[in-house]
Amino acid sequence: MSFTLNELALLLIALVVGWLLGLMMSGRGKYHRLYRDEEIAHRNAVKERDAALRERDARIEAANVRIAELERQSGPIGPGTATAVGGAVHGRDDLSRIRGVSQAQEVAMNEAGYHRYSQIAALNAEQEATLEARLGLKPGTIAHEDWRGQARTLDHGDKPGLLGRLTGSA
Repeated sequence: MSFTLNELALLLIALVVGWLLGLMMSGRGKYHRLYRDEEIAHRNAVKERDAALRERDARIEAANVRIAELERQSGPIGPGTATAVGGAVHGRDDLSRIRGVSQAQEVAMNEAGYHRYSQIAALNAEQEATLEARLGLKPGTIAHEDWRGQARTLDHGDKPGLLGRLTGSA
């Protein structure tokens, strides 16, 4: 099979035209640009995420510093402190000031719906028996320790003490 010079020229022209058409239709440049754009977008997203994480860590560190500062400024927390603070904030009285009421019993009384001295002072016999059962006390303990009288005294702003017991006003 031998080719003439004209046939070789036509074959060469057809190959060059085919090669040019193939390059134009392949879109190689378009996909390369899309890949590069996606890579840049990913790099920017990673940078933004890292910046957000650094900002979050800085806020957490600032909050921890503030908490440590507040803890240094506040006094020590002892028994009754949380109840007194919580009571002041939520409109509750410190029921543990009643003689015979422990912190645990105060929590149980709050859960039962008793938050104020006036509620304890207004207990009737049935409510008293129910509260004694809920607190695990022997029947008659509330009456024996005069919780209602103490609550009435505390509700009026007086402090229960020896003088009140001696005069009978407690």
